[in-house]
Amino acid sequence: MYCLELAGEDDAFAACEAASAADAVDVVAPGLATVRGIDPERLRTLAYTHRASELVGRTDASVEHARTLLDAAGFDRRGSVAVRARNVHGATDVSTQEAERTLGGVLVDRGFTVDLDDPDHELRVLFSDDTCLVGWLAAESIRDFGDRKPTDRPFFQPGSMAPLDARAFVNIAGAGEGKTILDPMCGTGGVLLEAALVGARVVGADAQWKMVRGSRTNLAELTPEATWDVMRGDATSLALRDDAVDGVVFDAPYGRQSKIARHDLEDLVAGALSETARVAPRAVVVADRSWADVAEANGWQVEQLFERRVHRSLTRYVHVLTRA
Repeated sequence: MYCLELAGEDDAFAACEAASAADAVDVVAPGLATVRGIDPERLRTLAYTHRASELVGRTDASVEHARTLLDAAGFDRRGSVAVRARNVHGATDVSTQEAERTLGGVLVDRGFTVDLDDPDHELRVLFSDDTCLVGWLAAESIRDFGDRKPTDRPFFQPGSMAPLDARAFVNIAGAGEGKTILDPMCGTGGVLLEAALVGARVVGADAQWKMVRGSRTNLAELTPEATWDVMRGDATSLALRDDAVDGVVFDAPYGRQSKIARHDLEDLVAGALSETARVAPRAVVVADRSWADVAEANGWQVEQLFERRVHRSLTRYVHVLTRA
């Protein structure tokens, strides 16, 4: 068993993404989940999970209960150690300094030395609500999203999706080594970039040549080793064979008419949903409203639907879809 330290304010969404790198994700307290197993390399790519630790045990949220748990635990480890305690979301009144000092003392009594800078092992002590999880750090996600701000890319347009969210969406869609991810409305290529960075082959299409050229520029500059194709095309009539890709992510136009002259917004989204159901078994569709009924009418089953507030005037609806 492992425990996860989730990121963001929506634990259900974080757990959905974490399921791409872990088995049987169960949110047990605000910001915390347990899982049966993890893929450490995949976990390092997650946007909304900070860390995974090999679970020592679970107890009530107090330093004394955590000390008792650690006292009783058996583990085959030697060397140096650092104890890191967290009060997740400030949800308890537990003193993390006291927890680190007390549990560090338990480990010193069992033969460990303390090294706060470069320890052989790190013990995570996580307090949230009425729960405490104790575990040995096993994997951390790589938090480099700030290096790829949309405004810092060679090609930028207002409204570009943040890398953190794009990474989560491609992970949920199944991106990874040996997989192919499609964005049929690729815009500036943010979704394609994040999918490529986790090892997927990426395919993009957009109705505007400006976006096609811009996406190609961004991919060439930021993912020079990746395999990608970006073409001008209509999302309702893709130049792809059936089952050509493993997953789809697209960000539907928000409250405006499509740039494809012969489509209004409803026809565009319905047509894109129908086409993507033809070419992929899984999709993540992001929009400013729910398209769940339209998705179900065009070959999809809605596995999950999240409402994620971006700011006062925008809530993103994230549809996680599997082919019906």
